Amino acid sequence: MQKEIISTSKAPAAIGPYSQGIKVGDMVFTSGQLPVNSSTGELVTEIKEATKQSLENVKAVLEQAGSGLDKVVKVVVFIKDMNDFGPMNEVYAEYFKENPPARSCVEVARLPKDAPIEIEAIATIV
Repeated sequence: MQKEIISTSKAPAAIGPYSQGIKVGDMVFTSGQLPVNSSTGELVTEIKEATKQSLENVKAVLEQAGSGLDKVVKVVVFIKDMNDFGPMNEVYAEYFKENPPARSCVEVARLPKDAPIEIEAIATIV
């Protein structure tokens, strides 16, 4: 199967040698999305707003690939502080109201740009 590079201006540009997303067959794999506003380049640091921004960035990459949040099968959330789990989860639940995907959430020592959160997803196209 051939892979297709997914790129959109509606999500922050990659800050290293990676793609915003990859489409292979009927699957899309997003890179971790930091809470960076693609219009301003500004990093969002308050956890609820940061979660929203990261999910909006994931959504933009998925939509560019012909998918969407309703087709997500797996999410990985990296958070800087597990004490932010509750507020993150509140916002996350707004995006996945029905039939939520499988998910992992791990606390990490540090994220690029010292972001409070990074979210990646795997979704289907069909």
